[in-house]
Amino acid sequence: MEAKGSGGISMKSLERVVSDKALKLGNSFPCQICVVGFLCGICLTSLFLAALTSIGTFELAVFSFSSLSPPCNSTSQIINMGAHIDRKLKWKNKAETEQQNDDDQVKLLVSAWDNLLLNNEDYFKKLGMNKSDVPNAPHLENCEERTRARERLDTRISNHTFTSWISGGDEDNYPLTRRVQREIWYHQHPLDCEDKTLKFLVADWETLPGFGIGAQIAGMTGLLAIAINENRVLVSNYYNRADHDGCKGSSRGSWSCYFLPETSKECRKRAFEVMKKREAWESGTVTGKQNYSTKEIWSGRIPKIWGKPWSYMKPTTEINGTLISGHRKMDRRWWRAQAVRYLMRFQTEYTCGLMNVARHSAFGKEAAQIVLSAGGWRKKEKRSKIEEDVWSNHKPWIPRPMLSVHVRMGDKACEMRVAALEEYMRLADRIRERFPELNRIWLSTEMKEVVDRSKEYGQWRFYYTEVARQVGNSSMAEYEASLGREISTNYPLVNFLMASEADFFVGALGSTWCFLTDGMRNTRGKVMSGYLSVNKDRFW
Repeated sequence: MEAKGSGGISMKSLERVVSDKALKLGNSFPCQICVVGFLCGICLTSLFLAALTSIGTFELAVFSFSSLSPPCNSTSQIINMGAHIDRKLKWKNKAETEQQNDDDQVKLLVSAWDNLLLNNEDYFKKLGMNKSDVPNAPHLENCEERTRARERLDTRISNHTFTSWISGGDEDNYPLTRRVQREIWYHQHPLDCEDKTLKFLVADWETLPGFGIGAQIAGMTGLLAIAINENRVLVSNYYNRADHDGCKGSSRGSWSCYFLPETSKECRKRAFEVMKKREAWESGTVTGKQNYSTKEIWSGRIPKIWGKPWSYMKPTTEINGTLISGHRKMDRRWWRAQAVRYLMRFQTEYTCGLMNVARHSAFGKEAAQIVLSAGGWRKKEKRSKIEEDVWSNHKPWIPRPMLSVHVRMGDKACEMRVAALEEYMRLADRIRERFPELNRIWLSTEMKEVVDRSKEYGQWRFYYTEVARQVGNSSMAEYEASLGREISTNYPLVNFLMASEADFFVGALGSTWCFLTDGMRNTRGKVMSGYLSVNKDRFW
């Protein structure tokens, strides 16, 4: 029996009553709503704070939904989830900071190289830097040094010259390439330019409306053939495409603005003196284009002093899935390759600068990433002998392997069957099947629609010069006029030289430009790379 007080309740009874009340209150619907609301509010607040951080939206969404998959019914779960978010945020912020720092370093290095090309002293003064502090750019050449070296190589050394402009072994070039290049050089650089028996062929580059750069070069290769057949020294005179402000001094209006001259200064001087004399023309000591017919210039006799090396050229060109073993213009194909290689054997400082700008615009960021990944802004030591005498001769870096694709359309339809970009890309895919590491294309074209369509091929990385392009089917002459003489000459030559250095080439042999590009490659160690064409030359 329990004792009772007058109006009092035992402690045990009180605890029972409180527990019953609390249980009833806890089981009430309004209370449950409040508790659930409180816990969910904590969850939503955590999500909201995470969204304000720099975590990427997609990653945050994935993480958040997976974290919310258990029900929000435990304080320990909420605490654990918050700690996990905190660790994730710290890790991501650190990674993003490092990435941002890397990007900033790349931008700074690219900018420094930009200003080195511009020779902008003020840029480095503002940053408190010396130009010598900037890491070497693997994709750029020291044009002043390289030009001096090329000029030395283009002179007689103990009455000999070395065909240093030829790359690869004999099997990597057209037959007899080294011998032919050496002997053309000797022919064009006689020991004594004052020799009274010396004869000259002096000719301007073709200036007729509608003649593109390719046609002009092809015409000069024909004149070089005539000069060799008649034992004359070819001296090229006015080159209209070099008549612009970019070509300075005596190089203005001259082929020598872009490439070293086809003959020596002494022989040029002598030829220009002789051509002023009427009797020199009458005696045949000097001749010009007017002395030869169009047929003789464009389809005249190929020099036969080297026999018929074209008769044993290795088949390396594929058209419509067929490897072409021969055609009726094999001799012309071989000769034009030799002649264009000789005429373009060495770039001038001006052309070297154009190539630097093109490579930097296309590959500068990739080059900076490579340099920084190898150690970044390290102080450069004084150049060693091996750097000066050996490594300095290495060609500038470009991403490899590289495929060059030249798409010719527009008014060329009146001369050949033009093909859409899709046909060229099918051939590109053919090469990639054999060389799966190939995923870069240097694209050259005058058509804006081709550049636009290239964006549909996401599996390829395209590079191209930044220049206004042709819209519609206006003539090439009209398009070039819209660009101005300097740009309309410079950017095609950059594309031409880039194509000659690429590992593979896809083009249209019906285009003189592609025909000459193929010749440059086949005298630059690229014979075994092959050539896939969307059509054949119209004269075959």
